[in-house]
Amino acid sequence: MTTFLIIFVLVLVAIAIWQMTKIFELSKLKTEDSQVANDKDNRYNGYLLFAFLIFIYGITIFSFYKYTKVLLPEAASEHGGEYDYLMLVSFIIIFFVQTITQALLHYFGYKYKGEKGKKALFFADNDRLEFIWTIIPVIVLAGLILWGLYTWTNIMDINDEDDPLIVELYAQQFNWTARYGGADNVLGGANVRMIDIDKANVLGLDEADPYASDDIIVKELHLPVGRKVNFKMRSQDVLHSAYMPHFRAQMNCVPGMITEFSFTPTITTAEMRLNPDVVDKVKRTNKIRAERAANGEENSDPWEFDYILLCNKICGKSHYNMQMKIIVESQEDYDAWVKSQQTFSQTMASIQ
Repeated sequence: MTTFLIIFVLVLVAIAIWQMTKIFELSKLKTEDSQVANDKDNRYNGYLLFAFLIFIYGITIFSFYKYTKVLLPEAASEHGGEYDYLMLVSFIIIFFVQTITQALLHYFGYKYKGEKGKKALFFADNDRLEFIWTIIPVIVLAGLILWGLYTWTNIMDINDEDDPLIVELYAQQFNWTARYGGADNVLGGANVRMIDIDKANVLGLDEADPYASDDIIVKELHLPVGRKVNFKMRSQDVLHSAYMPHFRAQMNCVPGMITEFSFTPTITTAEMRLNPDVVDKVKRTNKIRAERAANGEENSDPWEFDYILLCNKICGKSHYNMQMKIIVESQEDYDAWVKSQQTFSQTMASIQ
């Protein structure tokens, strides 16, 4: 927040100086009223081009230095590594091309500025140059597109191979609910029209469906490490988006239909908490929290890393608060957790 305020103040100061400069120029008695730029104007704009070039390179280097440490840690899913690698290559290519093109743009803007008595020289066409700057981008972009399509196809290959765990993510303003298929790993039928709050049927499960009787409804998502998970997603009201950043997973939750996504967790919560990047982030965050607590801005309870499910579509006034804790654990710990949960039939029986 402090950094943002400093930048904001500097921007305001720059605007104020610019405005004062304009006022000073307008207050001077001008000897000529020509609106045509002269050599002095062109040189001035050329210097400004170079100054802006230094600025954009400087802010880029600063951003890499300042903010790379707040990036997400390594991906905690099988497909996440390939996703991150594709993203890294794309950014390297973009940064390389941007660096060259911006340097040339600003250099040529200064070199070929207008000067009195200097006639512009240009080529009407150059087939070789046009071929080069057309075919190279075509090849690079085609390669990235084909690679992206291949990666997308692999990520979205949702099937029942490898005995996946079936989990439903149910979205509503402004919370998440998870439903497991129980012992048979099959979700019972459900419809929002069958929601009955008085009977604790909060997801609208079909009470007549035998597959629904052993379903488990929870407010905290537990996943076994190394086991494929097939998510089925529903929305009760508006468009939501299930976003699990540490697993590089996101899928829209659309009212009236079921959307799907699948991934295999590869790192438990306990293991991720030992990741050096995560440890560093926790230390920095708790230091900031302690400083704010000393100023009475928030409580001083230390923060501990957890995987998290977020809504990534602005769905209303409490959108920012729509999140769910995710725990990735060993198969044994997951099985023990499942045994400790009430099934849908047990919950219904306890209400009656």
